[in-house]
Amino acid sequence: MSGKKHVVKVGESRSSQLLYTFGVGALIDLPKLSVLVMGLEDWKNRHHCRKVSEERLLKAVQNELGEQVENLLVPPHPDLHEALTMDSFAKGRIGVPVAPFPRYLRCPACNLLAPISSPLVEFKKDLFRAERNRYVHINCQRGKSPVMLPVRFLVACEHGHLDDFPWRLYVHKGPTDCMGRLELRELGASGEPSALEIRCLEKGCGARRSMAEALSRRREVLPRCRGRRPHLRDFAQDGCGLPVRTILLASTNSWFSDTMTVLSVPVSSDPLSQLIEAQWPTLQHVTAPEILSFMRNSDQLGQLAAHSNEDIFASIQKKKQGGTDKDEPDIHDLKLPEWEVLSCPEEAKQSEDFHLREVAAPQGYEDVLEKVVLAERLRAVTALLGFTRIASPRDFIDDPQILQSRRAPLSRGKPDFVPATEVRGEGIFLKFDEGKIRKWCEEAESLKREEQFERAYGMWREARGLPQGHGFPEIRYILLHSFSHALMRQLSLSCGYSAASLKERIYARDVSEEGGPMAGILIFTAAADSEGTLGGLVSLGETKRLGGYIQQALEEMRLCASDPLCAEHDPAQDDTTLHGAACHACLFAPETSCERGNLFLDRTLLVDTIASSGRAFFKKGE
Repeated sequence: MSGKKHVVKVGESRSSQLLYTFGVGALIDLPKLSVLVMGLEDWKNRHHCRKVSEERLLKAVQNELGEQVENLLVPPHPDLHEALTMDSFAKGRIGVPVAPFPRYLRCPACNLLAPISSPLVEFKKDLFRAERNRYVHINCQRGKSPVMLPVRFLVACEHGHLDDFPWRLYVHKGPTDCMGRLELRELGASGEPSALEIRCLEKGCGARRSMAEALSRRREVLPRCRGRRPHLRDFAQDGCGLPVRTILLASTNSWFSDTMTVLSVPVSSDPLSQLIEAQWPTLQHVTAPEILSFMRNSDQLGQLAAHSNEDIFASIQKKKQGGTDKDEPDIHDLKLPEWEVLSCPEEAKQSEDFHLREVAAPQGYEDVLEKVVLAERLRAVTALLGFTRIASPRDFIDDPQILQSRRAPLSRGKPDFVPATEVRGEGIFLKFDEGKIRKWCEEAESLKREEQFERAYGMWREARGLPQGHGFPEIRYILLHSFSHALMRQLSLSCGYSAASLKERIYARDVSEEGGPMAGILIFTAAADSEGTLGGLVSLGETKRLGGYIQQALEEMRLCASDPLCAEHDPAQDDTTLHGAACHACLFAPETSCERGNLFLDRTLLVDTIASSGRAFFKKGE
């Protein structure tokens, strides 16, 4: 519970959390249970899902998952009207389905380790207090039905499979006919894996083994992956056979969302077509002008009411037939339409969810920033394509084929919808001077640093068994990415925005790349609450204020609390990192805010530090 007027139910989460934190296949820790969010086949209450209209994103999702995907749906939630007419029992049944996982539990009184299917385990359900639902150990000799808790160890593989830890195989060091009781005993109070021991209580067996071996890098310790997909209640059709890795129940590498985000930019120059696109989830079912008359009488048309029924219906028919007043957007390039609109705000069509205003560049940065555009209204739509385990999808952002092979599916068959969410907010777009960027990229110090990053990138891919030769984003991207993080951090520290409420979008392409050149960043609000819609971020982008924040951000980058270690960090010194002078004390941002998972960051490209000089883009005194 939080506050006097708002009660948060156990297991309740926001729609955005079901895409970034607790999506399909993710584990959720409840007070006495651990549950797994189930696949799309188990989402039986789809009529409580709201459709999201975003044609560019839908086409991109269809390109990834198949043409059978028809809708982008916000996870089920009763709207205001339904909530007022529902009883508490009906409300409690609206949501995403979950199932208990892991299936093994431990009794804290006697250390018994048993699956939930064991006759020694019983489920106790409280119809009035969901947080009291629990599994208990019946007939425990050391307590009166003590609550059993989920074990903290699981196994997973890089193809997204998840399974219970093989306790019986592990303690007996291989297949066995012994079916004795198991216990997981703590030998000390340290909580270290070496202090945890699994034992078999069968007479004449007495097998025991430390959990420290399970966390070692020796692959022969654990059996091969069985291809289990508990969120789909099945096993992979062709099996798996990859080595598994022991993970902890609450570890961050147990689930990474694979999402796709687009900004809702006008794709049609016709105002009527724009309005129809915004209300397409409703209007796509209109089959006759008489239906529009009914919608007009019930005030469902909104801004479309200014147009006649005949014009609206004709435009609906045109859209159903695939007719548009311009070429279809490239589904393989989601950023190019956004760059074209943000770079030319004077030509951009305004709408209820999209409004741009150009302002002058701040004093002292006129030769660096070609344009500053304030997005007073902005809408971002995100869809969940799947998820990965062990490694983040951002590690394979430049390898679509590898990502598809490691992406775990959301359903057993081909899905006809995917979960999505939309946020309305605001943003600041900065377009850099292309001549300045290109000149800096060709300087000797910049080329030298680029070689170091490229060498580090090769080592990083080799260590992960990835093919070489492509995917390196080049020094232009690293510069813009680093500047974006520095500015986001300063806006958050100086203006009260939480770090996770801001998000970045980097536009960086060389003139030789398709759609290039690009050199710009967009910082926008990504929180689905009032914090992102009150005009606070846009006000910081005004000419008189933005320059001060940029200057403060760059000054903060000169010295880090972790210096000299941070400033001296060489991206090529090992194969575990892909950043230069960057750490949690200076440039790192929340995972949901950064589009590359805090990779390719280096503050020495922005300003001179205690360990480097001469390669900074922002020269002091210029």
